[in-house]
Amino acid sequence: MIVLLLLLIIFFIIGMSLKTLFMPNVIQEKFLSWESFIYLLFIYTTIFLGFGLIYFLLIQNGIPILKEDGSYIEDSFFSLLQTCFYFSGITLFSVGYGDISPVGIGQILAVIEAMLGYTIQASFVVRTVIDFRRERG
Repeated sequence: MIVLLLLLIIFFIIGMSLKTLFMPNVIQEKFLSWESFIYLLFIYTTIFLGFGLIYFLLIQNGIPILKEDGSYIEDSFFSLLQTCFYFSGITLFSVGYGDISPVGIGQILAVIEAMLGYTIQASFVVRTVIDFRRERG
């Protein structure tokens, strides 16, 4: 029950973070700035940590979703947390190196995370161009 509640909270936080990309005037009057960079960094960090925690929670509850060298990952607490964050970061930014592979529901989560990694960049650029054109008239 607690795991389900934590998963819902994590998905809510990720969703609210992504929602800010589509809100008007989030970053006002500066299109390419440090504020824009920090804003994008926070969105990526939220998704990276959120998916890493989702992987971790699922593995901790006996749902095998990651394999390394052909065997399911069953490390100590901190080693498993590190592996989940590593897999999340690699999946979000580059769709992986192949050293850790998702299985089962992990494959679906990895595809969703990879799609988010690619579409965040595009939506940020589109949002900046739309705001720039709107301001210029």
